Amino acid sequence: TKVKFVVNIKHSIDYSADKRDVAQVFRDRMSMLIAQRGFNLSQFSKSIGIDRSALSQFLAQDSTRLPRAETLCAIAIACGVSLDWLMGLIAADGLDGDIVPTTEALHLSGAEAQEKIAEWHREAVGYKIRYVPCTIPDILRIEDVSEFEFRAHSLDFREAQDHEARQLLSGTPRLETDVEVCIPKQTLELFAHGEGIWKGLDASIRLKQLESMIKQLDEFYPTFRMFIYDQQDIYSSPYTLFGPLRAAVYLGNMYLVVNSVDHIKAISQHFDRLIRAAIVPSDRIDSYIQDLLENIN
Repeated sequence: TKVKFVVNIKHSIDYSADKRDVAQVFRDRMSMLIAQRGFNLSQFSKSIGIDRSALSQFLAQDSTRLPRAETLCAIAIACGVSLDWLMGLIAADGLDGDIVPTTEALHLSGAEAQEKIAEWHREAVGYKIRYVPCTIPDILRIEDVSEFEFRAHSLDFREAQDHEARQLLSGTPRLETDVEVCIPKQTLELFAHGEGIWKGLDASIRLKQLESMIKQLDEFYPTFRMFIYDQQDIYSSPYTLFGPLRAAVYLGNMYLVVNSVDHIKAISQHFDRLIRAAIVPSDRIDSYIQDLLENIN
């Protein structure tokens, strides 16, 4: 049996080979991806968005079944590999040199951002979410601060910024997903003093925000942990790691979404460095924020 894989409407690949050989290459390379990520079949099927039973059939020994073209493309994107490599159009001894770093820039409106971020959070349930915010963490930010920070934006944009945080902290005694936040001390100091982007924000609102932050951090510890680092010692752009599935780097009106396994690992290692460099560990956050409270004027 000869096979032809349609990649998209504009481009197709003709691969004149026996379907059994193609299926064997596909199984071998899928097994390499699963081993590289350290997942079981259930975790891997979830990460690539296909049913576990279907994945088992594709990987069964001597099976000649292959996913549909759109499923193959989805697997390639989710795993950060080229479709050519996945289907054996590139011959190689392993993954080195064949992985195509997969990124996409998403320009999202308020409603689109809300839907997409909610989807990423749902997919990451059971994994650890690691987060470097650009201002006050969404998950801890009170409504008055949101209205001030995003006053130049439409209401639906502000809703998108806060919706997933409200869902994640919706009164449950424990979060379903571990969350770690690293934030520079300069962000909290500027906020407490009403400087920078918070210039003009009433002291009573800043006081309310920090008091709320102490309460939430205490309530959800240790499932939710925040670390403070010095931006003069180590720098970070804002980003979120959704377990091993993806990283989303925030660029203002767009997200740079990284699906490549190697790049996700590199960003995870960067987050590890932020934690190691923390000047205030998660178990001493309360006293640090309390000191800021006492100096609000």
